[in-house]
Amino acid sequence: MTHGRVIFERNGPVARILFCNPEAHNALTAQMWRELRERCEQVAADPGIRVAIFRGVGGKAFVSGTDISGFADFTSGDDGLAYERGIDECMAAVDALPVTAIAVVDGWAVGGGLNIACACDFRVATPTARLGSPLGRTIGNCLSMSSYARIVSAIGADVAKRMLLLGEMLTAPELLQNGFLYRIVEAAELDVQIDALCERAAANAPLTTLATKEALRRWRNANLPNIDDLVARVYGSKDFALGVRNFLDSGPKPPNWRGS
Repeated sequence: MTHGRVIFERNGPVARILFCNPEAHNALTAQMWRELRERCEQVAADPGIRVAIFRGVGGKAFVSGTDISGFADFTSGDDGLAYERGIDECMAAVDALPVTAIAVVDGWAVGGGLNIACACDFRVATPTARLGSPLGRTIGNCLSMSSYARIVSAIGADVAKRMLLLGEMLTAPELLQNGFLYRIVEAAELDVQIDALCERAAANAPLTTLATKEALRRWRNANLPNIDDLVARVYGSKDFALGVRNFLDSGPKPPNWRGS
């Protein structure tokens, strides 16, 4: 896996957070996850920023998932709990942004990419974009309770089940129809359309934006149940170890799951 990086740019009231690991379709390394958190904290600390754009470099993917090579070293469910808590810390920084967040999905948004897109307030995609989280068909892991809540809140339970229980990668037109996407835009028109959306969002009263986002975040996270037992069971299973080995050796082809 290449190292990759998360780039921060600013143009007036608009910050751009760019996922740059094109050789791996912008899969996020552990360092990139940490950089994502740092970039979001940088945005939150700057009162002059009104909008944050998240976008993948290269035109083929937003984020294609997480670099899973480290999973090969997991020996127990505790390793999985620690991993998910680390992801939660990074995603919490995206959730806590006091400004309007826009995901520009050009290509694939898979796994962690879907999670980040769900944390944004608006999602604009190209016609060929595909989004999903086929964990049960690849490595056989699961998500944290916070991630499940984030995805279901943004995309709806029925569509989330199609992604998580059937492993479906859904198309942009399907997700526009259910309201998850704000708009579908041809790649050549993305910059113009995003600039217009940023201009409109930046004109909103900043304290109104902050209060609205924070109220919705608190509502979503209120009284979430503890599912550490489920996460530990999945990450400590023989199936998970089998899925990781199979994925690293053969790619995303489902192995013969054992249910233990």
